Amino acid sequence: MAASKSKCDGPAIGIDLGTTYSCVAVWRHDRGEVIANDQGNRLTPSCVVFKNAERLVGEAAVNQAALNPTNTVFEVKRLIGRRFNDESVRGDIKLWPFKVVTGRDDRPTIVVQFEGEERQFTPEEISSMVLAKMRETAEIFLGKKVKNAVITVPVYFNNSQRQATIDAGTIAGLNVMRIINEPTAAALAYGLEKMPISNKRRTVLVFDLGGGTFDVSLLNIDPGVDMDKGLFEVVAIAGDTHLGGADFDNEMVMYCLREFKRKHGETDIGKNQKALRRLRTACERAKRMLSSTAETTIEVDSLYDGIDFCTMITRSRFEELNKDLFSKCIKALEQCLSDAKMDRSSVHHDVVLVGGSTRILKVQSMLREFFCGKELCRSINPDEAGAYGAAIQASILSGGTDDGRLVDMLLRDVTPLYSGSTPGMIILII
Repeated sequence: MAASKSKCDGPAIGIDLGTTYSCVAVWRHDRGEVIANDQGNRLTPSCVVFKNAERLVGEAAVNQAALNPTNTVFEVKRLIGRRFNDESVRGDIKLWPFKVVTGRDDRPTIVVQFEGEERQFTPEEISSMVLAKMRETAEIFLGKKVKNAVITVPVYFNNSQRQATIDAGTIAGLNVMRIINEPTAAALAYGLEKMPISNKRRTVLVFDLGGGTFDVSLLNIDPGVDMDKGLFEVVAIAGDTHLGGADFDNEMVMYCLREFKRKHGETDIGKNQKALRRLRTACERAKRMLSSTAETTIEVDSLYDGIDFCTMITRSRFEELNKDLFSKCIKALEQCLSDAKMDRSSVHHDVVLVGGSTRILKVQSMLREFFCGKELCRSINPDEAGAYGAAIQASILSGGTDDGRLVDMLLRDVTPLYSGSTPGMIILII
C-alpha cells in the first residue's frame, strides 16, 4: 500500500500498542515528542477495568485491579487475531483472572460484568479502548482532534493479528495509516537520533524484548551521504509473539505459590483471584528491583486467609527461574543471523536494546557474551522507541513534515499493509 504524498487532515500520531504498556508520540517542530498521559506518565498500562457502570483504562484500571480481578482485562494483545483453541491462548486463560470463552468463528471472547449484566467483548474491542485512551492523550496534548495513526506490531504477527489491530484502531475512531513492525520503528528512532554520523553503511541488530513479545531484526542502514537518499533494509527477522516480561512475572508467581505452600501447607490460594493479582503486582515490582539490586523482598500483607507472605528473592534465583526463557531469546538471535547468512562477528556496529525487559541484567550479560564482549547500545529509551519511530513514519505518510532529515533518510516503502517489513524489503517513503 503506497503512502500518499498529500497532507492529511490534522496531526498524525505513532502508537506503540504494547502487551503490558502502551505509548504515544507525535512528530512536530522537527522533533519527536513522547506524550505524557493525564497522570504525567509517558507509559500507560494496557489494562481495562469494568466497574459497575464505569469503565477505567490505564493507571486507574491498574489501581482497581486487586479489588476487581475478574473484571480487569490485561495482556489482551496475546488474544488479538488468534483462535480460542490455539495452544498459547488456552495456556494463558489458565493464568488470567478474567473469563475467556469461545465466540464466533472460534474467536476468543472476554466475559465481564458491566452495567449490571454480563457483557462480552472481543479482543479488538478491548484493544480499541486502550487505543482510544492513547488518542485522547494525544488530543489533550495537541489541543486538536486526532484521526490518523501508525501502530506498531510484533514482527511475527500474522495477517489475522495485523488486521485485528487495524480493526481495533478503526473502532477507536482512528484511520490506521500503516502497521509497522516494532523493531523497525525502533530502528527508525535510533537511525534518526542516535546513530553515529558516518557515510558508511551500518549493520544494526535491534533486540526488542517487551512485556509480552520478543523480536529481533537485522538491518542495514545506509545514511545516504554519497547518494541522494538514505535507506533502511531489513535483512532478517526472528522472534516469539509469546515471550516477554509477563512470562518472567508468571515464573516468579509460581515460585511464590510453591514457597507459600511449603511454609503453610496445602491451600486453595491458586483459586483466589484477588490474592493472585496482589501477588503478581508484588512479583513485577521485585523483578524491576532486581535490575538494580542483588536481592529484594516479595511481601504481601494478608495474602491468603489472613496469612502474611514474605520471601527474599535474589537475582540469581530469578535468573534460574527464567533461564529457559532467556535461552529462547538467544536461540531466536542465532536463527536471525543464520537466516541472514551472517555470523555474530558480522554485527560489527550496533546492538540496539528495545523494550523494558532488556533492562534485565542477565539478558544484557548473555548478549554481551554472545557478541564476544561487545558493548550494547542503550542510548534510546527502550520503552519509548517504538512510539517515537511510529511517529516518524506517521509524519511522513501524512505529508506533515518539512524536516529534511526525514526526507533524506527515508527512501521508499514497498511494504504491504499487513505483512510488515519482511527480509529484503526497503523501508519507508517520501
